[in-house]
Amino acid sequence: MKVLLIGSGGREHALAWKIAQSPLLDALYAAPGNPGIADHAMLVELNVEDHAAVIAFAKEKAIDFVVIGPEAPLVAGLADDLRAAGIATFGPSKAAAQLEGSKGFTKDLCARYDIPTGAYQRFKSAEPAKDYVRAQGAPIVIKADGLAAGKGVTVAMTEAEALAAIDDCFDGAFGAAGAEVVVEAFLDGEEASFFCLSDGKTALALATAQDHKRVGDGDTGPNTGGMGAYSPAPVMTATMVERTMKEIIEPTISGMAKDGNPFSGVFFAGLMITAKGPELIEYNVRFGDPECQVLMMRLKSDLLPILYATATGTLDRVDAEWRDEAALTVVLASKGYPGAYDKNTPIAHIPEASEEAKVFHAGTALKDDRLVATGGRVLNVTALGKTVTEAQAHAYALADRVEWENGFCRRDIGWQAVAREKA
Repeated sequence: MKVLLIGSGGREHALAWKIAQSPLLDALYAAPGNPGIADHAMLVELNVEDHAAVIAFAKEKAIDFVVIGPEAPLVAGLADDLRAAGIATFGPSKAAAQLEGSKGFTKDLCARYDIPTGAYQRFKSAEPAKDYVRAQGAPIVIKADGLAAGKGVTVAMTEAEALAAIDDCFDGAFGAAGAEVVVEAFLDGEEASFFCLSDGKTALALATAQDHKRVGDGDTGPNTGGMGAYSPAPVMTATMVERTMKEIIEPTISGMAKDGNPFSGVFFAGLMITAKGPELIEYNVRFGDPECQVLMMRLKSDLLPILYATATGTLDRVDAEWRDEAALTVVLASKGYPGAYDKNTPIAHIPEASEEAKVFHAGTALKDDRLVATGGRVLNVTALGKTVTEAQAHAYALADRVEWENGFCRRDIGWQAVAREKA
């Protein structure tokens, strides 16, 4: 099978690494890819916003299957255009991708189909949103409606913080994503991520994870795209997974189909495990980043036929087998992230991978034959262990061998699970 992978981040490096292991694979291309992905795929200079160019390349190379990694091409309808050209594609339609592309769309779906989530209101201007916040009080959550690279959400612990977040959205801090704002109730509990594939009718539960959104140790500082993650999530017991499937995932699949937007791809459900059970914080319509990295380390099964079955409506014919070990990833980021940071800083050394540990590239490039950091989140140091505590020790031991003067990381990824294991 000839496969084209769309994307250039750590998530796509993890997918490329796993797809490349498949005996079904004849050739793997990646657009645009990164230096790490180049170890597993042929990189292609394609403008993925030019759907006609992507289709032309796929036809020229006789591509059998396209895997779309990031959310932006999905929300832009790339999967629709590829499928219309007769090319099997992993990823939801533009209409179904609204589950991530619009927070308000998802909240309305939840309201229609009794999917447990926080109470909310949608606003297109600042003053009514502020009046609602004053009436509700804090803590309260302010979300830019559209795609904001994981940064458009403020969990406001004070009323003043909430009002400032509303101003940020409507003043253009998140571009077009903030043209509408969703204000929702603060959910108290423990966060977890749940991943599940759907071909529009069948659901295949994958695995659970927990990530660390805030930049600083102890979950302090501003939100980021994610500073680390681990899998499985101890809070997601077998009972909680079963409830999530029945109360959240299955009603979403049937509701989307009923509304004329059947969902094919991966559900990444951000959950809050409250005293009442699992409640949906938000949906993403692609693998998480950096959660994908820990999932791919734990997946024993061949990934390629599972993705292909999802894309071709045959998900009932495959299964996914997982390693018992825990996996943990630590994000190495550019100093200053998520604020301003220097670009093109040199990375002198990345340690060799083993079966138990690997460094995935997220924001890197080659400049004059030197590896440099081009992004905020740059490397994802990922390791396995019998426990989260052991995986954490392995990941930090590997991270400490990376030679990059401008890099930093949190030193407490996995702290909740480690505390549980020590209790």
